Amino acid sequence: MSAASIASFSGRSVLVTGGAGFVGSHVADRLLSQGAEVSILDNFSTGWHQFVPAGARLVEGDLLDPGAVRRALEGCEFVFHLAANADVKDNLLQPRKCIEQNVVGTQNLLEGMRAAGVRGVAFASTGAVYGEATVVPTPEHAPFPVQTSIYGTSKLAAEGLLTSYALGYGFRVWIFRFVSLLGPRYTHGHVIDFWRRLRRDPTRLDVLGNGRQKKSYLHVGDCVSGMLVAIGGSGEPINVFNLGHHEWVEVDESIAVITATLGVKPRIVYAGGERGWVGDSPRVLLDAARLRALGWAPTRSIPESIVETLAFLEASPFVNDRQIPPEGLPR
Repeated sequence: MSAASIASFSGRSVLVTGGAGFVGSHVADRLLSQGAEVSILDNFSTGWHQFVPAGARLVEGDLLDPGAVRRALEGCEFVFHLAANADVKDNLLQPRKCIEQNVVGTQNLLEGMRAAGVRGVAFASTGAVYGEATVVPTPEHAPFPVQTSIYGTSKLAAEGLLTSYALGYGFRVWIFRFVSLLGPRYTHGHVIDFWRRLRRDPTRLDVLGNGRQKKSYLHVGDCVSGMLVAIGGSGEPINVFNLGHHEWVEVDESIAVITATLGVKPRIVYAGGERGWVGDSPRVLLDAARLRALGWAPTRSIPESIVETLAFLEASPFVNDRQIPPEGLPR
């Protein structure tokens, strides 16, 4: 494996959309540590003021508001576009909201960039664009089957906008297809769902599906490092990278780590079936060989990442301030 070349943004002005969220705040932190000038655009629908790093310029606004986009882009040279409606299951309840935030919002951002003369953008996509993949581990060139979620569909549409702007307007784009991420500031997904339920009733845990869904996860710090390695080592007009761990775990294995860490022994109640919800892919494992060839590799195992996520949740009671979903969702 070659030594990784990490992109440096020292002295550059960078916008992070969704910079008050889980991934975006970690990106903002890393950029600030490099000496970048960081602006954050966030509407705080899922972001947290507690996550906004000191030293960042905050524009509180929405990607659907061209004026907010214009203000956020003032003086910027590069964009990390991480803002999104990322709730895979509940997007079925409000499909228009997902399309507006993930597709229309992306197009508004690209138009704002075009007007401001900003031509570089890194985009948080998702492994969900592969639907129920026919090739596992799944490489970037795998065939796209039928789309199984509105979330995946919206991200794929946003990818299309990015590549079209790259070809039509001279943009350089980096598209990152993530697995589900773990680590500090995590506030959405199966670990927090199970943690909340076990704190409410440590004797019982309801699980959608049969517990044998098998998926890959990645620590958010490794994800941020992977993005910077890709940007530093690949500069084509269009760059597409999977970002995921080479390991994967069954839901039951994840539950075992969670319950052991919390010191509880609940009765597990399964809803049954190989999928947790409509559109759930029971097997998710991305092939990140393209990024590994640039010198990147994850530094934390999935169980270690789960434990670190739980430590954050235990130390951060404010994450319970928002609505608890009705069922345990192995996302």
